[in-house]
Amino acid sequence: MKISQLYIYPVKSLREVPMSEAEIAKHGFAYDRRFMLLKVTIDAGSPSEQTLKNMHIPKFPELSRFLIDMRLPEDEDHEGEFTISWSKPGSDEDKSLTVPLSPGTTPLEPMEVSMHGSPTKAYNMGSKYNDWFSDCLGYDVVLAYIGPHQRKVLMSTTPIRPPKPSGWLSSVKSYVLGDGMPVEHIAFADGAHFLVCSETSLQDVSSRLSNGQEMDMTKFRPNIVVTEADKAWDEDFWHEIQIGDIKIVLAQNCGRCKSINIDYATGAPGKGETGMIMAKMSKDRRVDKGNKWHPVFGRYGFLAPGSPGLGEYLAVGDEVLVTKRGTEHTKFDWPGVANG
Repeated sequence: MKISQLYIYPVKSLREVPMSEAEIAKHGFAYDRRFMLLKVTIDAGSPSEQTLKNMHIPKFPELSRFLIDMRLPEDEDHEGEFTISWSKPGSDEDKSLTVPLSPGTTPLEPMEVSMHGSPTKAYNMGSKYNDWFSDCLGYDVVLAYIGPHQRKVLMSTTPIRPPKPSGWLSSVKSYVLGDGMPVEHIAFADGAHFLVCSETSLQDVSSRLSNGQEMDMTKFRPNIVVTEADKAWDEDFWHEIQIGDIKIVLAQNCGRCKSINIDYATGAPGKGETGMIMAKMSKDRRVDKGNKWHPVFGRYGFLAPGSPGLGEYLAVGDEVLVTKRGTEHTKFDWPGVANG
């Protein structure tokens, strides 16, 4: 098998950036999901009170209309940036905004963000960016940047890379939950460093559509796409893959939501068969007892303990080997999200 596609998502729930190669960082691929949008909600009874709601693509399908073009850092004089473009449906109006990949945080206002019960500190990017998105969307939003912070992964089966020897006590503290159990860390990704998907399984999904329609892999939001698997859904049982010297532990399944029904061209729920993908998959792909209402497509992955991955690159065309596999489906167990 080989890697056929690589993707990162600088802003969670906005469109993908295809990569020919991607650098591995401590939270997954470098620059992946370091930013996130939150909707500002005003309390009708107390106009001075406002709350921030995380914006995920299933509930905010209009986010799929934001396209991203990224320029990686070239030298110390250019630290990299990405440009977001947006067009209003049914209009010739086009707008764009350029955002630094690694903005300085000193002038930014600190804020708290919690995703799936896992909180983190972050930074409000300020009016220049918030106002641009708010004008596009027609309601007030905040663009959050996670900076040096990370969220704790609350799955029980994640592999743990030991903290570095220097400053070991503070490192150990950052790697444990309140009950003393070790834990991995991520940025604004839903649950893991990587999401690994198979083209062979995508072909099975496409076979459920009529008139030769093909399912769009990017609607599954993968980081690593593997081609030439022997059969569809074989990845359900992959527990570890190796790419060169880099090993990735595939800990749990990814249960899909109605985001796979979105029409990216309109930024709205799809019509016809493309709006029923989740229902079509639910007939036989609800295979995870911990996520029993959601069809499974793809596996959540983490850099394996001892793997020399940090700072290394994965590239399209790299060979992929399955080095560990199981015989039964794993069980998703993120507290508050699992419904088994």
